[in-house]
Amino acid sequence: MSLPRSEYPRPQWVRDQWLCLNGTWEFEIDNDNNGLERGLVNRHLDKSIIVPFCPESELSGIGFTGFMKAVWYRKEIEIPPKWVDKKILLHFQAVDYDATVWINGINAGSHRGGWTGFTIDLRNFASADQKIVITVRARDDMKNAMPRGKQSMELQNHDCVYTRTTGIWQTVWLEAVSEIYLRRPKITPFENKSFLIEQASDGDPEGLRVKVTLKDTNGKIAEKISEFNCFKTAVFSIAVPENKIRLWSSQDPFLYDLEFELINQQSKVIDSAKSYAGLREIKIEGKKVKINGKSIFQRLVLDQGYYPDGIMTAPNEEALIRDIQISLEAGFNGTRLHQKVFEERFLYHCDRLGYLVWGEFGDWGLTNGLIDEGYNQPGAAIVAQWMEVLERDYSHPAIIGWCPLNELLQVIEDRYTFLNDVMKALFWITKGYDKTRPVIDVSGFSHRVFETDIYDSHLYVQDPELFSKMMGGLKNSKPFINDECGCNINSQMTGRTVSLPYRGQPYFVSEFGGIWWNQEAALKAQNDTGNRNESWGYGDRSKTIDEFYKRFEGLCSVLLKNPDMFGYCYTQLTDVFQEQNGIYNFDRSLKFDMAKIWAVQQQKAAIEVF
Repeated sequence: MSLPRSEYPRPQWVRDQWLCLNGTWEFEIDNDNNGLERGLVNRHLDKSIIVPFCPESELSGIGFTGFMKAVWYRKEIEIPPKWVDKKILLHFQAVDYDATVWINGINAGSHRGGWTGFTIDLRNFASADQKIVITVRARDDMKNAMPRGKQSMELQNHDCVYTRTTGIWQTVWLEAVSEIYLRRPKITPFENKSFLIEQASDGDPEGLRVKVTLKDTNGKIAEKISEFNCFKTAVFSIAVPENKIRLWSSQDPFLYDLEFELINQQSKVIDSAKSYAGLREIKIEGKKVKINGKSIFQRLVLDQGYYPDGIMTAPNEEALIRDIQISLEAGFNGTRLHQKVFEERFLYHCDRLGYLVWGEFGDWGLTNGLIDEGYNQPGAAIVAQWMEVLERDYSHPAIIGWCPLNELLQVIEDRYTFLNDVMKALFWITKGYDKTRPVIDVSGFSHRVFETDIYDSHLYVQDPELFSKMMGGLKNSKPFINDECGCNINSQMTGRTVSLPYRGQPYFVSEFGGIWWNQEAALKAQNDTGNRNESWGYGDRSKTIDEFYKRFEGLCSVLLKNPDMFGYCYTQLTDVFQEQNGIYNFDRSLKFDMAKIWAVQQQKAAIEVF
């Protein structure tokens, strides 16, 4: 039997010696969170599960969707005998939410945060040709404030929140490295002529150097050898020869190959890994966001990354690719990844297919109603977890902007809460780490950082004529701003302020549409037998499919024809459980005539004047 999701999990930093640990693990639900006291670390567990699928999913073999305060995993493995004299690293790509790992009953490490991975160094626990027992406890108490994205805090799904994900939900794997090895580099395209490389080492690299070879489809085109500084990091640039420059874009997503080698004074290779990069530049000029000097209208779609059988985990790699393909077939050229940090293989396919990406954090649940109580406020936790996202995904050329927070509300008044600090901290940390991409402080609702690169709004008005009127103020630098309730009424009408003044930044409607359409539900409604709880969407449900097409064209055209709008993000790519406002059905089958959807979006946008 083949292993599920057995693809290499980190395609932008590849080594040859690795072992996928997906497949059958022992498993046990620990609803009272007392498994440690009951000795679960040192005994067999009472069920089995298919990793990397969460226990709520059908593909896991468990399919339990109730609350689970804690879950346990156990697996005995054998280290490959050929990994003699190697350091062994145990990688977890994502475990939700609070994970602790024991090796042979000894606590080996822990991690908090359900969106990014972590690594356990097995140097004190295992070597080649040895057997070890891996035990994992994941705690995910939904009563606690934590960034959980769209996971429902109630027992059932409702409105725009969905089935929870508990425990391991991405690949678990082993990697063999040298005693001193290269960490993942930070790769920055510079003026579309070179790449700036920041290459750190794990261990003391004294006497060692890093050698980087740049390749295109015809082979080697440049090489650079650099010394490490006193902080165990080599910082250098590698120029692309003038006759070999090929820019990365939606139309031509060309990727250069990069080979990294850690070498000694005799040029012996101590460690090596492979990567790739794209030459592209993002600049803001007035209200325009330019890619490689061109104003490309960003026809984005909201993608929440849920699957009927895998919940937040794609059933296979083909499903990741298919989501990009169906979006392109509908006329979108990119996506806003919404309330979820997507797995790295998805970003890899975005890179190679030229699919524009706005990276977002799954921050919903951060406050959990505790903004003003002064306790259980995980401000430091979310900052640390977002930094892990930035570090992991920085070098992907498809990512053209960052959005660490979504729809957090903070009315401007005479008191200061921890949320003000979190907003500013996340914005400035993002700007400090990445000086090459625009950053939105908070998407929709409260723009609280005066220097935010992008100003946006969320507007689900379904009448194109009213939508046009509400967008009309942008030409006079008085754009639509969400009110303090998120009710899509201009804040000037409410007498309260939630956002700092607009100051001419690039502007787009980063959530709109959400047109509610379900053929079966529409027929039931016509016969007065429809159950509204079976289907949810924004505004009034379209009564006919022709009404949907008319509304879709009207809403999109308002934004495409606005010369001060650099893009839009339509809600959403697919239906997700009960939320039935997708361009496709939840199973990715056709819902509409894609030729009609595509034609609407291929209208030339007013801003697309090169």
